Amino acid sequence: MSPRTGVFPLGDVTLLSGQVLPAAQLSWKSFGELDADRGNAILYPTSYGAQHTDVEWLVKADGILDPRRWFVVIVDMFGNGLSTSPSHLADPAPAFTISHADSVRAQERLLREHFGIERLALVYGWSMGAQQAYHWGALFPGRVARIAALCGTARTSEHNRLFLMSLEAALLADPAWDGTRFTAIPERGFRAFARIYASWAASQEFYRRQEYRRQGYADLEDYLARAWEPFYRRRDALDHLGMLRTWMRADIGANEVYGGDTRRALQAITARTLVMPSTSDLYFTVADCAAEAALIPGARLRPLHSWRGHRAGNPVLDPVDTLAIRDAVADLLTA
Repeated sequence: MSPRTGVFPLGDVTLLSGQVLPAAQLSWKSFGELDADRGNAILYPTSYGAQHTDVEWLVKADGILDPRRWFVVIVDMFGNGLSTSPSHLADPAPAFTISHADSVRAQERLLREHFGIERLALVYGWSMGAQQAYHWGALFPGRVARIAALCGTARTSEHNRLFLMSLEAALLADPAWDGTRFTAIPERGFRAFARIYASWAASQEFYRRQEYRRQGYADLEDYLARAWEPFYRRRDALDHLGMLRTWMRADIGANEVYGGDTRRALQAITARTLVMPSTSDLYFTVADCAAEAALIPGARLRPLHSWRGHRAGNPVLDPVDTLAIRDAVADLLTA
């Protein structure tokens, strides 16, 4: 069956903060065919700055997620420009605090009300997508059979949050920021933002090898100007702020179910869980991922041995990392 896209209307959504997100909606794209018993569903939430078209490359025959066997739904998380995002709202963006719990509960409604899916064979996520996958496991423990969490943690560490604060500061330092909105595209802000992000998302080894030259860039500045700056400039700056703040506050225990008890939330996950950090990730470190995995009853820590840093978890340019992830996910799905 050919892929399908849609937008699911949620109506007004009361957020975990108590604020009301007006006329909210979720954008999605599906691949494959849902079995009669609806038992072959996989959910794939998007990551920071990504829309479904950016991450769908791995959904293909013999890919990491194979639509010949599985019904895969990629859902655009709140803030990414397709689902409800700060740039869509009349009120100033910083007034709304959207948590992963808010996103996951909206996704649950999409699956149940639109597709009739009550239980997931797998929630697959990379980076912020992995954070959402963990939230699924804690908020709906009886309805998630498996989790594949690549290069992500259930709670954003303090060091990770410092990285995100520097990105936020880069945007807010631009003269186009008036305290509530950007009056123009923050050119200086995006330039600084891209350089901060590039220094964290790829590893030291990536730059030591000057891998960007193999990708067709003349030098480091050419790589930053033609790869990193356009990648982030394509999204509204307000949406970047919204996604950054969701990421900063990510904590699987920060909801009314667990009352801030992250440890108890991790222990409540009943899904078989693949925890797959990149060995060269600078902000979702192996140590942080291992500490959380130790608290999840059904978790297996399986590091991805890669020199590509955080981006190893979305290895669109690396067949070796792709194969390693595909094999790990295949093992999880047959367990």
